[in-house]
Amino acid sequence: MTAAPPKRGRDPLAPDPARDGAEAGHFNPHLPDVDYGVLDTLTGYAIRRAQIRIYEDFVRSLAAWQITPPRFSALQIIARNSNLRLTDLSRILGIARSGAVTLIDALEAMRLVVREPSSTDRRAYRLTLTAAGRKTLAAATEAVCAHDARIAAQLSAQERQTLLQLLDKLAAGNPA
Repeated sequence: MTAAPPKRGRDPLAPDPARDGAEAGHFNPHLPDVDYGVLDTLTGYAIRRAQIRIYEDFVRSLAAWQITPPRFSALQIIARNSNLRLTDLSRILGIARSGAVTLIDALEAMRLVVREPSSTDRRAYRLTLTAAGRKTLAAATEAVCAHDARIAAQLSAQERQTLLQLLDKLAAGNPA
């Protein structure tokens, strides 16, 4: 059995830092050497390509705090909703309860969130931000707003509003 011959040229699916200003290891949403077929016509695929680019920028923007999109969302929801229970958080974020437990365990380990006895249900605990959590959320929110302005900079105010309305429409689904 002979070894496969070495590949010639650049792998079209590998990141190319010289092309389109992309940095090594970062997603390039549309390589010119690739025939994407039906993918270029699919709404979901277009949203996913944009989501990957947005996610990469978000993670870079909040790396100093080790805040991921789920952690930021959880902190924001906890900060704005008193007496929030873990089951409420999982429902609001659309994640399994076990995922919410893992998320809160991480935020507790970071000393950003605590579980306290609920004032409305003795069997439950409410989620509360610590002082460090409030301070971190304030700084992270500022960074997220700057990130959002940066990623939407190519859109006019009207285009941005239209995009948000269309995404909300897609998220709501078809009424049955």
